[in-house]
Order: sequence, then structure tokens, then C-alpha cells
Amino acid sequence: MASLKGVLCNFLIIFFAAMNGSVGAKRQFKVGDHLGWQEPGHNNTAFYSQWAAKNRFQIGDSLVFEYQNDTVLTVEKEDYYNCDSKDPITAFNNGRSIINLERAGPLYFISGTDNHCENGQRLIVEVMSPHPISKSPPFIFVPPEAFQAEAPSPAHGHSSGASLSVIPSSLFTPLSATFAIVLLLAS
Repeated sequence: MASLKGVLCNFLIIFFAAMNGSVGAKRQFKVGDHLGWQEPGHNNTAFYSQWAAKNRFQIGDSLVFEYQNDTVLTVEKEDYYNCDSKDPITAFNNGRSIINLERAGPLYFISGTDNHCENGQRLIVEVMSPHPISKSPPFIFVPPEAFQAEAPSPAHGHSSGASLSVIPSSLFTPLSATFAIVLLLAS
């Protein structure tokens, strides 16, 4: 009979393969972490670019801008590079603004306060495209050694064992197949 350890190991492999990517936690990012949304120091004008580079933004996440006596403007790419606050897409000035990231691609933010954008208070956030979830989990090969404990040896003229390949058609198939295998091995 196959060892319980081998069966358990195969079960865990199949279970985690089936669960991979099925749970997506939505996150809130406080823009600027401890600094928040304010004009960075003169020697730190790349602060928001560095902050954005160390984070991974996905659809469904949100940005939290916390600020005092300032504004947050969502702008077009050209307005971002020119620090042009005349025609923003959206404008916030309430001290705490939450922006939901609803589409993939770049989003551009600047401060609407005079000279703040020119001094580094601007941010590009690149929202990642979701990876398509395939209809089937990846191919899982279960080694034949786990299933040949009671198989007759080749010395007796019989087969050396059996092999099993599992190609599940849904996320629940690997769990069902593993459960069936465990039941067969236990009997």
C-alpha cells in the first residue's frame, strides 16, 4: 500500500495547485507611506516615483491620499509631465481621498498647489493587467511510485505498476480526484 506520507504529499500538491490565484486580496495603499501626500524635500524629489516603484498595484486596489492644505489632481499624461493643473480629470481637496484602481494601465496624479508638482509632488501608478485565469489548473503528474506499493513485481511476469496523470477540467476536479485516489488506496 502506498505510504500515507506519499498520498498526503500528492494531495497537498494538487490542493495548492487548484487554489493558486483563486483568492485575490484587495489592498489599500497609503500614498507616500509615513510622509503622506505633501511636497517632498528638495533633495527628495524622486520620493513618489520610488514609492510607486516598490509597490505592485492591481485592479481592485485603492490609493489613499492623506494631506493638509493641498490637493490631489488626476490628470492626463501630458499634463503630468508639464505639471499643468488647469484641466484635471478629477480634483480632491478634502484631506483624505481614496482612489479606486478600476482599470489597468498608468494613472497620473499631481498636486494642484503652486510649485508642488514642479518640486516632486507627482505620482505615476502603473496598474497591472489581471492574469487570465485558465479554465484548467496546470497539468499535474502524479509519479507512479506512489501507486505501485501492492503491484506485482516484474519477476512474476506482471506489470511493474501503474501511472496516473491528472488533467483536471475545473478547480474542484483535482480535489475530487485526490479524494477518490485516497479512498482507493485506503481500501
